Amino acid sequence: MRISCSSMIAVLFILAMTGIQAQERFITVASTTSTENSGLFGALLPVFTDRSGIEVRVVAVGTGQAIRLARNGDADVLFVHHKSSEEKFVQDGYGVERFDVMYNDFVIAGPAEDPANINGTKDVAKALAAIAASSSLFASRGDDSGTHKKERELWAVAEVDPTVSGKKWYRETGSGMGATLNVASGLDAYVLTDRATWLKTRNKGNLKLLMEGDERMFNQYGIILVNQKKHPHVNSADGRKLIDWLLSKDGQDVIDAFRIGGQQAFFANAM
Repeated sequence: MRISCSSMIAVLFILAMTGIQAQERFITVASTTSTENSGLFGALLPVFTDRSGIEVRVVAVGTGQAIRLARNGDADVLFVHHKSSEEKFVQDGYGVERFDVMYNDFVIAGPAEDPANINGTKDVAKALAAIAASSSLFASRGDDSGTHKKERELWAVAEVDPTVSGKKWYRETGSGMGATLNVASGLDAYVLTDRATWLKTRNKGNLKLLMEGDERMFNQYGIILVNQKKHPHVNSADGRKLIDWLLSKDGQDVIDAFRIGGQQAFFANAM
């Protein structure tokens, strides 16, 4: 009887430990505020967890900060939207390989009165130049995010440096996209935003979508496995499972099916 009881206790202990280990199976993804705040991850990641048994913990910050987290080994997977920065991350040996996952676009919103008269234009350089010429308030994230990086690239195309001292119309919030949209709403300012966050934002105030459709406002998202050679503790096996699933037809279909207010927010393009 003693042997039987001891054996049973041992089996129960093994089962309990197995259950604990199963519950602790997770990966960390450093990503952007747009993928999290739009609700995409809320729709996407539970499907992956159901398929794989792997929990995904997201750190949603600006692209620049997400890349720094991944470089420091504080994430297993990097999922952001600034291709040149992503490619450098891989070239520097911190990432294994970069893959396209999905895209949407950037838009410019602004006050309904539209003092810079940009409504309907399809040329982002002309739109930004008009905002600068009219000294109309412009709210920038100013946080080294993917959106902020894109905004700086577009100002350069417009041949305008809005950060020059004395240009009081240019306001940097140092905040995420949702908070920056709130600032723009409060100031009646123009703002560059990714479309998904724009669709998700409820408190738009007097802001209207005024400028869209320029191919230079294309917004590509990429995913990268953090290199275990740089950080041996990285959960490469499970991180690879997430990447493989997102690139598969199953994962791509979930991305395409995601809607905000009936509108498709992201377009899968891995396949």
